[in-house]
Amino acid sequence: MTEIHFIVTEAAEGGYLARAVGADLFTEADDLDILYAQVRDAVHCHFDEGKGPGIIRLHISREEVIAA
Repeated sequence: MTEIHFIVTEAAEGGYLARAVGADLFTEADDLDILYAQVRDAVHCHFDEGKGPGIIRLHISREEVIAA
């Protein structure tokens, strides 16, 4: 595996949620800097030494509401 993709959304109660696409990996954090560390840690824990991806892609989506 060369890379893994995560879909990142804002949590309703604040912070961020990250779910991997095609793997059972999930993590959350209060801010993006902590989320980056949490995602790296989750990937390193999930895969055996030398078997994990070299690249982690984060697709960050955010919803905003504005007055018409």
